[in-house]
Amino acid sequence: MKRKSLSQPRPGPFQYVVLAGLSVLFVYPIWWAVSSSLKPANEIVRAPLSFSPGSATLDNYRAMFDDVPIGTGFLNTVLVVAVKGAMTMFFCPLAGYAFAKYRFVGRNLLFGVLMLTLMLPTLVLIIPLLLEMSQLGWVNTYQALILPGSIDAFSIFWMRQTIAAVPDELLDAGRMDGASEFGIFARIVVPVIRPGLAALGVLTAMNVYNDFVWPVVAVNDESHQTLQVVLSTLAQNVTGNRIGADFGTVWGELLAAGSIAMLPVLLVFILLQRHFINGILAGSVKG
Repeated sequence: MKRKSLSQPRPGPFQYVVLAGLSVLFVYPIWWAVSSSLKPANEIVRAPLSFSPGSATLDNYRAMFDDVPIGTGFLNTVLVVAVKGAMTMFFCPLAGYAFAKYRFVGRNLLFGVLMLTLMLPTLVLIIPLLLEMSQLGWVNTYQALILPGSIDAFSIFWMRQTIAAVPDELLDAGRMDGASEFGIFARIVVPVIRPGLAALGVLTAMNVYNDFVWPVVAVNDESHQTLQVVLSTLAQNVTGNRIGADFGTVWGELLAAGSIAMLPVLLVFILLQRHFINGILAGSVKG
């Protein structure tokens, strides 16, 4: 009698057709935006769904770089993502470790209050945060872009749930070997929760990169504007710099800027998708 295989069955032709159709559905808007950004301005309006490689041009990209400081916005965004992401990836796992593995008075109450902050809409916090930045003299500074939200409740909750699955026996073994508490965290906990950290890193980078509401409120100085704020003013800058700019010109530069803006997000997800998926699924299966 043959034993049944425990491996997952191979997908059939129907599944492949469905997956192919979904792939086309999700990839087509990206392809359309990139291909349309390479069209002459009049072609975008005249034939929006067609693309001829022979007529491809970089005029929209050249005009876009002349009309908006996208380079400055991109550098500001990279700086904010790097510093804010580093703070999130350092402090939030430490806080999650404390909530998951330490017993102290008021732990459950403090964690409950932390979770309650997740129920507050972002717009409710804008005015108090802006007043705080004004009192500190941080309006139009990098501090205002980086510090608020760098240690957030969701990241602490994510790390707490991930670290809670780490066996206490590993931590006790480290203590018996004479390791310090921070040494236990760095040498034992961090390697075990690496998939969860990778997922948190991808989520944090994408959230900070795509953030628009807080940067547009916290800074109005062009030298500190992030990429999303620069993109939001692109159409206004195009029509302001070119009197009588037509519909195709505006859309050509918008598509060029959008194609450049989505490239880093796509690269990050493509390069880290395996770690991201593993991190999302890390707590779904119990050993």
